[in-house]
Amino acid sequence: MKTREIAEILSAEMLTEDNPAIDIRSACGSDMMSDVLAFVKDQTVLVTGLTNPHVIRTAEMLDVSCIVFCRGKRPDEEMLEMARERDIVVLSTRHTMYVACGLLYTHGIVGCESTRR
Repeated sequence: MKTREIAEILSAEMLTEDNPAIDIRSACGSDMMSDVLAFVKDQTVLVTGLTNPHVIRTAEMLDVSCIVFCRGKRPDEEMLEMARERDIVVLSTRHTMYVACGLLYTHGIVGCESTRR
């Protein structure tokens, strides 16, 4: 799924430029970056309400190419610039994390499963 489609599904505002080359296959919803580090895999959209630079750094480490800030949260300009420098698409939606993840799931985006047992 393309980031433009994600923006449409979530009625989200695109805060950085779209990148049509990005193809999203899974989603992770969390405000705990330690969970993101444990569960995220390639081609993932990160849904979070946490608006601090650690989110961008975590996304960069895991090659997350799209971040959706939920509950109407918006990162500051410094974070948006960090995202632009790393070619990360940033969206903002008024939906809660639960609803945003549910909407993505009903449109075919699967969750990131734990590799730990």
